[in-house]
Amino acid sequence: MRREDAPGQSAERSRARDLALRALMPVLLAAMVVISACSEQITKHGHLFRESDIAQVQPGMGQEQVKLVLGTPTTTTTYGNGSAYYYISSTEKRTAFMKGNEVDRQVLAVYFTPNATVDRVANYGLKDGKVFDFVSRTTPAPGGNEDGLLKQLFRNLGTKQIFGD
Repeated sequence: MRREDAPGQSAERSRARDLALRALMPVLLAAMVVISACSEQITKHGHLFRESDIAQVQPGMGQEQVKLVLGTPTTTTTYGNGSAYYYISSTEKRTAFMKGNEVDRQVLAVYFTPNATVDRVANYGLKDGKVFDFVSRTTPAPGGNEDGLLKQLFRNLGTKQIFGD
């Protein structure tokens, strides 16, 4: 047996429900903002490459050709008779309003011969806490000509830094 509403009672219920939803809307919106603010955010900085970008750089290419493929390097160096381009990227995790924590750093190094053509390409990162070349799957030899710069680039990874230091 179904109870019939009196005329106008259905409209009153509809208005009451609309008023209740309008009153709850700011609370629901605030709850969504609070929940999303607490989620972990991952931010990537610097040069971001696909494997296909790196594969385009081949031995014998000139410096200008490398710039056309990869863009302007983050930094350049000269060593011995050759030079190198370094493309640096980092990944940072941040939660809410806390200071971010760098969790990864990648350095793509393009080494040039004295004739300014590509000698080799190395993609350095961290593996088990040590600098590792993901292209040749080796760690740089101690005392090598690139060891000093790579140590400088990876030195502060994972250390807590305080503003003003």
